[in-house]
Amino acid sequence: MSRVGKKPIPLPAKTTITVSNGMVTVQGAKGKLERSLHPDVELQVDGDVVNVVIIGENRNVGAIQGLVRALIANMVTGVTTGFKRVLEVNGIGYKVEANGQVLNLALGFSHPVVFSLPQGITVEVDKKNNITLEGIDKELLGQTAASIRALRPPEPYKGKGIKFAEENIIRKAGKSGTS
Repeated sequence: MSRVGKKPIPLPAKTTITVSNGMVTVQGAKGKLERSLHPDVELQVDGDVVNVVIIGENRNVGAIQGLVRALIANMVTGVTTGFKRVLEVNGIGYKVEANGQVLNLALGFSHPVVFSLPQGITVEVDKKNNITLEGIDKELLGQTAASIRALRPPEPYKGKGIKFAEENIIRKAGKSGTS
């Protein structure tokens, strides 16, 4: 049994969860998310609490129970409050502009980089070249942020590149000029 999987998931007001044909649908104020349910677990909805119950005899069913519980909890949080990731762009001449669902980035290459955002992700760019991504799907949001960061990862000498706001870059010392 999983410690995480045994915890109940509280459902906030105006949030509904339905299970049909192996698909879980969570609907709330910000939108609607769907995900397929693993065949070794099932969901029991009791009023405003959801429990993940093991029905399979698989060896790894405890880990699956914890995974499904975490995924469902993230879906509930996403449709009620949403998720946010902030990226910082550091470097001389590095610029970011947002035009709808497209990011135009100048990252020191000989050409501008155009990044199309997936459906369900919104972007805001402030004057300090901070990119704020928001969405209801935590998995899609994290993958989008990682794809943007991979365009120009931060380098360890000057810290130039794209990094997460909470990320700490370990800096290296440059060459010493002693002979």
